[in-house]
Amino acid sequence: MASRDDIKFLSNPNLGKDKKKYCRFKKFGIKHIDYKDPDFLLQFINPQGKLLPRRITGNSLKYQKKVAIAVKRARHLGMLPYVADLLK
Repeated sequence: MASRDDIKFLSNPNLGKDKKKYCRFKKFGIKHIDYKDPDFLLQFINPQGKLLPRRITGNSLKYQKKVAIAVKRARHLGMLPYVADLLK
């Protein structure tokens, strides 16, 4: 059996030091989210094609709703898939 000193733990030493989240739309002054830009919208979608929540992206409520609407419109027009495995 391996002793306690031989075991390497895979934890991050900076686990408790989270950077402050910010709304990128407020910071850079973006007023309009274009649904015709699927490359930009891919930042807010996980590899399975689901929308990422606000607590992960850091968006404010106002802009998270606009992102959700833009993604839904892009999906409806066929620019983004509804369901995809390993989208990115």
